[in-house]
Amino acid sequence: MKTIRLVTASLLAASLATLLGAADKQTADSQQKWIEVYQKQKNIPLPEAMLINRDQEPSLKKGFVSLYNGKNLDGWAPYGGHCTFEAKGNAIVGTTVPGSPSTYLSTLKDDYTDFIFTAELKWEVDGNTGYMFRGQVKEENGKQTVFGPQAEMEADSKKRFWSGGIFGQSCGGWYYPLWLNAHENARQAVNYKVWNRITVKAEGRVVKTWINGVPAAHWTNDEYLKGFFSLQIHSGKKGSVHFRNIKVKEL
Repeated sequence: MKTIRLVTASLLAASLATLLGAADKQTADSQQKWIEVYQKQKNIPLPEAMLINRDQEPSLKKGFVSLYNGKNLDGWAPYGGHCTFEAKGNAIVGTTVPGSPSTYLSTLKDDYTDFIFTAELKWEVDGNTGYMFRGQVKEENGKQTVFGPQAEMEADSKKRFWSGGIFGQSCGGWYYPLWLNAHENARQAVNYKVWNRITVKAEGRVVKTWINGVPAAHWTNDEYLKGFFSLQIHSGKKGSVHFRNIKVKEL
C-alpha cells in the first residue's frame, strides 16, 4: 500500500509539473497585444517552443577581466553613428546626439566566443539601450551597420518590460521576447531609478541572461558564435546612459 501511495504521489507531482510548465509557456495576459505586433516577424519564436531559463545567475566574483580601465576608452571604438561616449570616473557615459543613428561603443577585441559578461547601467533619461554580444559590423556605401544579438535594456515608457530579452539588431528583430508567464519576475526586475545589472552567459549555441540576478532569456542559435561587445546609445532627441562594472570571464 505504501508503494502504491508513493507511485501515486509521484504521478501527481509529475502531472502538476507538466501543467505548471505548460502555463509558464503561455503568453502573459499583459503581453497579449505584442503577439499581434510581431506576428509578421519571420523569426519570432512560438511561445510554446521557447526555452525557459531556470538557472541561478553565475558567480561574478572570480576570473573576470574589466573591459573599462577607468581612465579612457582605450580598447573601444564607436560604430554606426556619432552619439558620444566619455570616460567619467568609474563609468562610461553615452549621450544621444540628435540626428545621429544608434551608436555602438564596441570592444576592439572581436573574437569573444564563450563567456560570462556582466555590466550595470543607469538611465538619466528614459530610453532604449542595451549590450551587443558576439556583435559584428559591416560597411556598405560608407555606412557602418552593427548587427547581431543584443541583450536589450528597454525603456520604461514602452511598458512591456523586456529588459534581459534578446533582440537581433539589424538581423531579424526579436529572438527572445520576455512575453511568457515564466518571465513575470524578470519583467518586474528593473528599477529605473538606480543601477541595473545584466549578465549574459554564452556557451556554444546556448545563451542565457539574467537581469538583476533574475533569470530572463534562454536562447539557442547557430549563426552568431563569435564577435565583440558593444554599449548601445539609441538614436533619439536626448538622453544619457551610464555604464559601469563592465567585465567578462572567458570560458
